[in-house]
Amino acid sequence: MRLFSRFLVVFVAFFGFTMSFAEETPPNVIIFFVDDMAYGDIGPFGSEIPTPNLDRLAEEGRRFTNFVVSSAVCSASRAALMTGCLHRRVDITGALGPRSPVGLNPDEETIAEICKKKNYATACFGKWHLGDSPEFWPLNQGFDEFFGLPYSNDMWPYHPELPGNLEQRRQIFPELQMIEGNQRLDEIVTAERQKNLTTWYTERAVRFIEANHDRPFFLYLPHSMVHVPLYVSDKFAGKSGKGLFGDVVMEVDWSVGQIRDTLARLNLDRNTLIVFTSDNGPWLSYGNHAGSAGPLREGKGTSFEGGIREPTLAWWPGKIPANSECDQLASTIDLLPTIAHLIGASLPEKRIDGKDIRPLLFGEKDAVSPHDAFPVYYAQQLQAIRDTRWKLVFPHQYRTMEGQEPGKDGIPGKYINRQTLLVLYDLENDIGETTDVSAEYPEIVERLRKAADEIITDLGNGDQKGPGVRPAARK
Repeated sequence: MRLFSRFLVVFVAFFGFTMSFAEETPPNVIIFFVDDMAYGDIGPFGSEIPTPNLDRLAEEGRRFTNFVVSSAVCSASRAALMTGCLHRRVDITGALGPRSPVGLNPDEETIAEICKKKNYATACFGKWHLGDSPEFWPLNQGFDEFFGLPYSNDMWPYHPELPGNLEQRRQIFPELQMIEGNQRLDEIVTAERQKNLTTWYTERAVRFIEANHDRPFFLYLPHSMVHVPLYVSDKFAGKSGKGLFGDVVMEVDWSVGQIRDTLARLNLDRNTLIVFTSDNGPWLSYGNHAGSAGPLREGKGTSFEGGIREPTLAWWPGKIPANSECDQLASTIDLLPTIAHLIGASLPEKRIDGKDIRPLLFGEKDAVSPHDAFPVYYAQQLQAIRDTRWKLVFPHQYRTMEGQEPGKDGIPGKYINRQTLLVLYDLENDIGETTDVSAEYPEIVERLRKAADEIITDLGNGDQKGPGVRPAARK
């Protein structure tokens, strides 16, 4: 009997240890970062385009209805996501083109490098757009694997707005080439090959998960679609009933389903965090080849909510409350520090701007946004500052399609420029930014002005850079 008792004690102690170890196993992390997908483009945010896999992700996870990017343009938005910094701090603005000498500084720590501290396998499949030179590519920024495009899929000689003949166009945008690892592949990306981009990225992602199912991994899936030019594989052509744009959205949704099914098949679904979001709002000049910001104002290339507020879902069964919603302000810059805390990794040595949003992620009672003031820079100009409810917009020129003929079938319409004055919006009651309430709430205006002054002291405004700006890399 005494021998049995000792055995029982040892068994319980061992079982308790293994349970504790299992509970402390760091989660896998997957980020979908869809190009130009707008707030109203998927089912969980009101779209009529069929998105059954994203609908399921929302039903089993959490909708973030007040989730923003640092800036409504490609490279700036991606730099912010990768580094946990406002793009202004790491000196990446706009959209870096082919042959650009500028790239994300390898001295910055990316999410991938944070994960490597904990021996994660890391991979990026999709559009990088943080520097066209090999020294700026993903394998030099913490990723073990990369397959995808160096920049946007419209940066090729067939862009509808390029002047001249084909040879002249190639001097501006060379032929598009895929990258694998640190090598440009010889085969040119044709229109026919663009149809396969979403499928290829997804297949690579599935193989990566299968190969690393027995160790923690970080998978970054920055899909090239739904950026123009739109292409879709034969398996989804004509399937949405909502035109080519709808078909392309459906294929991105299929990609989510393939990843979700792979996790379930390998019994990884209860130890994996998925975040699905976008780099900026819709490219409205493309009309029926652009998405919809739903109730939000304007789109890509502006600091209105249609440009910066993105459709965002978070999923982790057993951790994130199912069929829940968060209306507190959060941002892509918060993902790096949140992931670091989740996996027990140290934060970057250099200053970051993101905050740990685990309380929002896990639906903790009375959790509020960690951002008292969030600045919105565009083209180096501080154009707005906001918190969860209020948004102060500073005078600036912006582009709009209001009153203009929309684009059609891949040919863009023409933007016009307009000017906004200093205005205050109550986003809680006016999500479409239609009514200036600055005269009614002067104390809110003053508070946000002071916050903006502090940010400008740190990061500067316009061509004048503040002491907190760290230089981008240049070859």
